[in-house]
Amino acid sequence: MALNVELVSPTQQVWSGQATFVSARTIEGDLGVLPGHSPLFGVLVDGAVSIKAVDGTTKEFQVQGGFLSVSNNRVSILTESAG
Repeated sequence: MALNVELVSPTQQVWSGQATFVSARTIEGDLGVLPGHSPLFGVLVDGAVSIKAVDGTTKEFQVQGGFLSVSNNRVSILTESAG
C-alpha cells in the first residue's frame, strides 16, 4: 500500500507521486504519515518536508508555511513556496 502525495505551491506542482512515508513539521510538532493514517489537517511551519518515494529515494523540500491534509491514503501539501 502507498500514499498518493502532491506537494504544490501557488506557482507550481513541486512533486507528485506515490510514497511510503511523509514527514513534516506542523504548529503542533513533527508529524509522520504512513499508509492507512487516519484523516487529519495540519498547519505547516517553515521547515523540511521529507517524502520517501516507493522506489526508496527520499526527497527533501524546504517549505514556507502552508497546510497538510491526509485522507484515504492521499497526502496534499499546500505551501507558499518550496525549494
